[in-house]
Amino acid sequence: MKRKVNKYVIFMVAAFFVGSLFPFAYSGVDSGLDQLKIMIEVMAKIQDSYVEETQPKELITNALYGMVNSLDEFSEFINIQNTKRIKEETRGEFGGLGIRLIGKEGELFVVTPLPNSPAYKAGIEPGDEIIQIDDKLVKNISSQDAIDMMRGTVGESVTVIIKRKDKKGKEITKKFTLKKARIVPQIVYPKMLENKIGYIYVEDFSGHTVADVKNALEDLKKQGMESLILDLRFNPGGTLDSAIDLAKMFIGENKLIVYTKGRKEAYFREYKSGEKALYSNLPIVLLVNEGSASGSEIVAGALQDHKRALLIGARTFGKGSVQQVSTLEDGSALKLTVAKYYTPLGRMIHRDFKKKGPNTGGILPDIVVDFDLATAKSAVLQRTTMIYSPSKKTATIEGKEIKDDQLNRAVELLKARKVLGALNIEEIKAQDAKTERVKEA
Repeated sequence: MKRKVNKYVIFMVAAFFVGSLFPFAYSGVDSGLDQLKIMIEVMAKIQDSYVEETQPKELITNALYGMVNSLDEFSEFINIQNTKRIKEETRGEFGGLGIRLIGKEGELFVVTPLPNSPAYKAGIEPGDEIIQIDDKLVKNISSQDAIDMMRGTVGESVTVIIKRKDKKGKEITKKFTLKKARIVPQIVYPKMLENKIGYIYVEDFSGHTVADVKNALEDLKKQGMESLILDLRFNPGGTLDSAIDLAKMFIGENKLIVYTKGRKEAYFREYKSGEKALYSNLPIVLLVNEGSASGSEIVAGALQDHKRALLIGARTFGKGSVQQVSTLEDGSALKLTVAKYYTPLGRMIHRDFKKKGPNTGGILPDIVVDFDLATAKSAVLQRTTMIYSPSKKTATIEGKEIKDDQLNRAVELLKARKVLGALNIEEIKAQDAKTERVKEA
């Protein structure tokens, strides 16, 4: 009797799906209804013969996970328990290790660890592949389960094994045992450098980023700032509004900052600056690298396209897609990629993560300065630390000064502030290239 009931439940659940799809059944030749019949047959056989008892609801949920998560790296089906996680991410506060991740089923890669987080301090780096969490191999669990294992109660320990390539290109593994912490990312770190150069490191884009940057700029202005280095290295993004509002501080005249375009016309939208920008004439050098993603890339693309800033560093990550979160009837949620971001000149920020080979997505700086990621990460961490330690004049690792090639190049260019103000970006790039050739000779 039990077996018949289970089959009946399966039929009713599947009938609901077919009924939901009925309005679309004749929208094309390939409606997918034949595959739905196969899904019903597979579920019935599992219920009838699988070695352990299964629940129809669990099977349907797992099918939803597979259907949505296979679309791309950012779309996902979120069960009722994990809708809380979405709220935490929006608020910008949670218990965990402080890692921004990307991946598909069986693979999980680090976009960037959040500075000052347990992962950052332990030495986890952008590009690391997480292959094991505690006793679970990532390839054997869902991406969401993997993320959930690294979040939770503050003080709880978790062991993570990563895979990376060393400087010689040899693949190595490293093991980290970390304690989960309350992750409330610090956002803005300002400091005055030499020659009246202001420096602001923006760690993330949250609801208060723009206000913090405004306060920092006003404070630096009072200290005599005449030019600015805006550092978005390892900034993984955040809220769209914060990124757009930050760009508006430097771009005026109702210019286009970014636009979105999807398959549906409803997802085409333009985001423009205001009539006036607070700092429309401030000379700016913007630092980006492989850990700069999403909101960072929107700001970088806008400032570069409008020749409002000179970009220095490495090609950015290439996360330029728009996710829409919809709450479903039972309290679960669907996060679905509905559009992609484009810079004012029409460059698509997003890269296809499924394609192998050279990265053609992201934002390519005007001046590329290769910089070892581990050293760059340490430089940023030590620099943010010394901002609150006036006695520290330079960033150091174990007492030794870190040579930050990307930042140093920016300082060199801004020392010639009057030249930067007089020349256009192309002339600056040409002059910089000429200088580098002389150095090499």
